Amino acid sequence: MVVRYVGDGPNCYAAALTMALGPAGPGPAAIEVLTGSPYGLSLHGPDLPVFSPAGWNPEIGVAAALDLLGWTCERTSGSVDEAIARIARATPTDPVVTGPLEMGLLPHHPGLGQAIGTEHYLLVLGLEGDVVRMHDPRGFPYATLPLDSLLAAWQTDAFVYPVEPFITRSRFRRAREVDLATALRASLPAALGWLTGADAASTAERIARIVEDGLTDSQYKYLVEYTVSGGARRLGDAAVLLAEIGCVGPARVLEHQARLVGALQHPLVAGDRAAAAALWRELAPTYAHLCDELSRVPAGGPAVAAPS
Repeated sequence: MVVRYVGDGPNCYAAALTMALGPAGPGPAAIEVLTGSPYGLSLHGPDLPVFSPAGWNPEIGVAAALDLLGWTCERTSGSVDEAIARIARATPTDPVVTGPLEMGLLPHHPGLGQAIGTEHYLLVLGLEGDVVRMHDPRGFPYATLPLDSLLAAWQTDAFVYPVEPFITRSRFRRAREVDLATALRASLPAALGWLTGADAASTAERIARIVEDGLTDSQYKYLVEYTVSGGARRLGDAAVLLAEIGCVGPARVLEHQARLVGALQHPLVAGDRAAAAALWRELAPTYAHLCDELSRVPAGGPAVAAPS
């Protein structure tokens, strides 16, 4: 069986799951939205902006998305030897989602070479001697990596949230039939919960001040190479998908947020601090607007089916 490659973007966990689920899955955009990641804004560590809610992390999001879609898998962590045994069993017909890993320690990613506190997920297709064959959603299909290098990156002590090392997911199966529209409607209470759990508006104002004071090299790199593009994409995807199930009000706010976030790229790269800070401040009140619109959605969501 050939595993179709999906990737070349910052939504690594959604792309890895999409490849693992294959044609039966809903695709990376839907998975990303179902994880809950679009519904908030937070600081990664003390000062790195992330377009996801405070307290959210990919492990929480992946578990939520799979449950909403009616899928199960074997999620396992443990020792180094156990991790090696699990990826040694990976095949194209039963690939293994591997992660979180420390992206900065993956030697096939150019220009890094040190821990940066950013998680990454891979889809392992097999172990060929001491070489791992994988699809890397960051833009590297059929990539190879020495096993020792994978194990060195498969540490989690650099992350700002607690998570055990050597996590894999495999043997994906559909436990119940759930169409995408139903899954999206069922995700809305959690979306509202993420938005009400922290003050994204004050976070946006804090980021505006950080931008005005001048970004460090790591902040700049994180924003222009990952955060802005990933944030705009997930917000835009959420807008499209919620509009398709009839959530017009929330979709309108999400699209507005996507436009604001996408517009950050040029002033950040151009060094226009004032313009970038103004966009962050314009973004700040939209989180309360989105919360208000989601709170008006009837229980169970609007009775509009998503197109097939």
